[in-house]
Amino acid sequence: MATQFDSASGLKKVRGLGSARSGVHHWWLQRVTAAGNFVLLVWFLASILSLPGLDHGSVTAWVAQPLVAVPLALLILTTFWHARLGVQVMIEDYVHTEGLKLLALIALNFFILATGAVALFSVLAIAFGA
Repeated sequence: MATQFDSASGLKKVRGLGSARSGVHHWWLQRVTAAGNFVLLVWFLASILSLPGLDHGSVTAWVAQPLVAVPLALLILTTFWHARLGVQVMIEDYVHTEGLKLLALIALNFFILATGAVALFSVLAIAFGA
């Protein structure tokens, strides 16, 4: 009869210091967003380099195309999501004061949401001709 292995001691369980069981999911999300970023960034660079010119008119006409705006929006979403995941890990690992850690995570979420929203809005405004 096999026994279940439990790495957290009784005291760690009471204090909430055992496994949160979210590390693998977080690690996996970082890898998936990194892979998505790589593919979309290669597309972005190849597309930019194939434009006849990099003036404002050429780039806005390019972004206004649906087959460009959608992957560009996906690039924005995955890049900001990936950045949030990475900075969250740094905060959780290196900020040891719980109140400061919570404040930093809240500030991170607001910053990522605000800057990502501005970037996404910019692409959508061009794509929809606003």
